[in-house]
Amino acid sequence: QVQLVESGGGLVQTGGSLRLSCAASGRTFTVYSMGWFRQAPGKEREFVAGIKWRSGSTYYADSVKGRFTISRDNAKNTMYLQMNSLKPEDTAVYYCARTPTTIIIPTMTRDYDYWGQGTQVTVSS
Repeated sequence: QVQLVESGGGLVQTGGSLRLSCAASGRTFTVYSMGWFRQAPGKEREFVAGIKWRSGSTYYADSVKGRFTISRDNAKNTMYLQMNSLKPEDTAVYYCARTPTTIIIPTMTRDYDYWGQGTQVTVSS
């Protein structure tokens, strides 16, 4: 079992920044790759960014490329999402998730087996 807990969400104005954290506990030695997803009201959950835990290789959705940065601290078993130049369309509940896939960073929710409870990010215009 792997437990994931997100934090760092909140209300920010357009152009502002937030940093989300995702702390992993439990059988963390089984962590392979992790990702951030988001879900806006009335929309499907979508991939935002992912990172391979061992190598640190990253992958981003086009909508956040150049504005968001995903990173991890192996010693703390914690993943981060630095979000800059936030836009109202970034408003959503943000989730972190773990995937046992190691070859690629998957972008589909079905490829992730453990999820956090989510943290709300609201960007005001």
